[in-house]
Amino acid sequence: MRDASSEGGREPAGDRRLGIEALDEPVPPDEIPEGVPGESRAIDTGDVRLHVVEAGPEDGKLLVLLHGFPEFWYGWNDAIAPLANAGYRVVVPDQRGYNCSEKPSAVRDYRIDALTRDVVGLIDAYDRETAAVAGHDWGAAVGWWLALHHADRVSELVAVNVPHPTVFERALRGSWSQRLKSWYMLPFQLPKLPETVAGAGNWRLAVRGLRETSDPGTFGDEDFRRYRRAWNREGAFEAMVNWYRAIVRDRPTPTRETVEVPTLVIWGAKDPFLARRLAGESVEHCTDGRLLVLDTATHWVVHEEPHRVAEAIADHADPLPPGARE
Repeated sequence: MRDASSEGGREPAGDRRLGIEALDEPVPPDEIPEGVPGESRAIDTGDVRLHVVEAGPEDGKLLVLLHGFPEFWYGWNDAIAPLANAGYRVVVPDQRGYNCSEKPSAVRDYRIDALTRDVVGLIDAYDRETAAVAGHDWGAAVGWWLALHHADRVSELVAVNVPHPTVFERALRGSWSQRLKSWYMLPFQLPKLPETVAGAGNWRLAVRGLRETSDPGTFGDEDFRRYRRAWNREGAFEAMVNWYRAIVRDRPTPTRETVEVPTLVIWGAKDPFLARRLAGESVEHCTDGRLLVLDTATHWVVHEEPHRVAEAIADHADPLPPGARE
């Protein structure tokens, strides 16, 4: 693992934006589907090298899209074109441990502070002071933590179907209903077993989990081909599960509870993993917060309503009033 700059200052972008040959994992020629604008790049965040897909005008406002579990950058693929067309410089990383990005071996390497520093490193690599950040699932958890602890680096936050960390912690402590919805986090603490069970039968259980918790037809055969390829990378699924192991072992508490970054919470109301009330409670922890509930969507709203989600992100992060963009 590489050391961050010993000078403590920001490195020139050219030193940290690298060709994909700098990655430990090869990037397949068909990594980016036809019709999705953008190209692959390696970014040295200071701790790890991440594979990112970048699209849109280079001088556009920087917008970082963070995926969740068990996905990778591809989870945002349908939202990239409309956001790039809206004028944003869209950067979508494989977060650490996923797909083509670096995969540290220790559980401690997946603590939330380290995951958040990766995003700060991305913003530095593009030589920007701030970025708009949108995250789904675990990506939203990283986004919340970023807004709470690095508010000066985030211009706007969009959190999709994961609540504010204080709200989620209280729900786990005080609600048996939410504990039951989050039952899967417990077997993830076991060594090796989750990786073995998930990968059995060509990832039968992992595929079934996505299929059964989303609207019918949300994920197709091509989607699952790509997910299986990402999960099959050496060490990838163990690294992905290590995110859950690290959060349970570390039990981090944010240094503050109020988010001052302008925040939009997008929520698929049919989420089987998280109670709908957590969305409204999260907005109450924001000085400038709004809530958009999509009544027919599930936890996988980014896949089910990608254009509606992209439009909401674009309007929230745009300095112009909604609908005024040319």
